[in-house]
Amino acid sequence: MRAMVLERPGEPLKLTELARPRVGAGRILLRVRACGVCRTDLHVVEGDLREGKLPIIPGHEIVGSVVEKGEGVERFELGDRVGVPWLGYTCGTCEYCRSGRENLCSGARFTGYHLDGGYAEYVLADQRYCFALPAEYRDAEAAPLLCAGLIGYRSLVMAGDARRLGIYGFGAAAHIVAQVARHQGRDVYAFTRPGDTESQRFAEELGAVWTGDSTGAAPEPLDAAIIFAPVGALVPAALAATAKGGTVVCAGIHMSDIPGFPYAMLWGERSLRSVANLTHRDGEEFLALAPRVPVRTRVEIFPLSDANEALGRLRQGRVQGAAVLVP
Repeated sequence: MRAMVLERPGEPLKLTELARPRVGAGRILLRVRACGVCRTDLHVVEGDLREGKLPIIPGHEIVGSVVEKGEGVERFELGDRVGVPWLGYTCGTCEYCRSGRENLCSGARFTGYHLDGGYAEYVLADQRYCFALPAEYRDAEAAPLLCAGLIGYRSLVMAGDARRLGIYGFGAAAHIVAQVARHQGRDVYAFTRPGDTESQRFAEELGAVWTGDSTGAAPEPLDAAIIFAPVGALVPAALAATAKGGTVVCAGIHMSDIPGFPYAMLWGERSLRSVANLTHRDGEEFLALAPRVPVRTRVEIFPLSDANEALGRLRQGRVQGAAVLVP
């Protein structure tokens, strides 16, 4: 098979010929039909996340067809279309796994970081952490649902019943969350990079009631805010924009250091919390909800060999919606 391989952080991915993976017990082999390009992939490629394996095939928003099944696989049949997310393995026995919080398992392994991912023609996956996908979505449109959608949904749930919702960083996850939030009757306030009028127009198309610069003030106090941009300085900014009793949710796996801020910003029973990965329940709930909204993903398609270009455009903020690789 062909795959785009990261050999050393900070270097471009290399198009490489590799043997197809062999299935084992509980595993399925998928022919990759599409794989989203996520900001977490950038953190892996650039070396911000340093505990994964090398070399590694990135990619964790994978849509594929089952071509082989290992012993004990009962959830899927040959030919089924399956989605593979970031969370790729857990121990299944620790207190977190036993209580439905497998996203916090200390033995967790992640697709495209510890386990080879979807920037390839084939990928191996654990049947326990795969999802059947809604038939309403074509392959490329379904791919962003598997991280941008799932993590965004978990972040939105953590924001509680907030009516005035701020979203900092209007990328792939935000463009999905905004649609769900509007479906739920919330008002969306979109904060973008300074001068990014294109993203602001995109947010307005998706129903945002206000758009503006992330360094500026909100037009009125927010009930909650979700931070998708990996910028620590946005934490005190979001707290300052949030009313008493509100919640600020940090949705990324990596963020630059958070600067100091006065306690008065947190006081007033404001909450600051992070999102770690996803649970199987998140996936089942969101993938059932998405067609009902209906969530429409905006995607820009790249061939597998152009993965470096897709990552570069994401790094520069030149992707509206989500970039998707199609082998």
